[in-house]
Amino acid sequence: MDRKVRIKDGDKCIHCHLCQKHCSFLTKYGADIGDTVKLRELAYHCFLCGKCSEVCPIGIDGRGTILDMRRTEVEENGGKCREKGYAMLLLEKKNYIFRNERHMTGKSVLFPGCNFPSFYPETTRKLIKILKNEVDMGVLFDCCGKPVSELGLKEQEGKIIRRLNERLRTADIQEIVILCPNCYYFLKDKLEIQVLSIYEKLSQLGIGQKVDGKGSLFLPCPDREDQQWVSWLEPFFQKKPDIIKGTQCCGLGGCAGGKEPELAKGMACHVTEEGYETVYTYCASCAGNLTRNGGQGVSHLLTEILDYHEQPDVAKSMINRMKTRFW
Repeated sequence: MDRKVRIKDGDKCIHCHLCQKHCSFLTKYGADIGDTVKLRELAYHCFLCGKCSEVCPIGIDGRGTILDMRRTEVEENGGKCREKGYAMLLLEKKNYIFRNERHMTGKSVLFPGCNFPSFYPETTRKLIKILKNEVDMGVLFDCCGKPVSELGLKEQEGKIIRRLNERLRTADIQEIVILCPNCYYFLKDKLEIQVLSIYEKLSQLGIGQKVDGKGSLFLPCPDREDQQWVSWLEPFFQKKPDIIKGTQCCGLGGCAGGKEPELAKGMACHVTEEGYETVYTYCASCAGNLTRNGGQGVSHLLTEILDYHEQPDVAKSMINRMKTRFW
């Protein structure tokens, strides 16, 4: 859809306030997704979680509208993000400084993303070893480009995708296996090769134990509507856990935490203060941020399926990510 058309869709808003009711960001500023003039000034304060799109009775794509506002802002600023506070993120992610391509062997590669190796370095090592031994799978440490894209940097996003495709083509890689649901949903229609989730691949290979499911399942933002990853996880549950309802985001969505730290903390605390004995998730970013904000018993399902039970290393996450450059 044309960007201007999507922003213009805000004119269709009937101001029923459902989006405002379900979004702490919109609540704070007393705005509906149709208040496009106000939201243009606040575009980088939105967590891009898609809750507004989910509840809108007339189908306005609120997440897409805000993202288009960011892209327009970048274009009007000569292709650069004028918002303050993102210099370090761009330094790391725009041309991923911890990229490691030296183990891209075989026809299939594992793509751990940025945050799983950060929070779960030992599980990452174990998984790489298992897949190497079982099917000669290699590994590529790189950033998918979603954080750069979410800042509205469409041109830079294109460069990242072209670079990934070129590198995979040069190495004659035919399949990429992705650990992170954010990476998966961002890349699945952009890469030229077959894209699989890690849980699809483990099921194919008959690897992994069943999890008892005696906990509650926190869904990451990109999988809340389709729950495609939930379906891929079902074979690994003895009993499917109850899905946690009424949540908005773990607090890391849309690169908005720096603009709205209190809202970000509140989103995470909303989950951690509910007193769940065990919170399962399949997103390392969610697991790390929930743990940072007091969550007890937060467990990434991949560590359970591999019978490793590693807890998120929130104290050394950046150091762990830096180390992957030299693995």
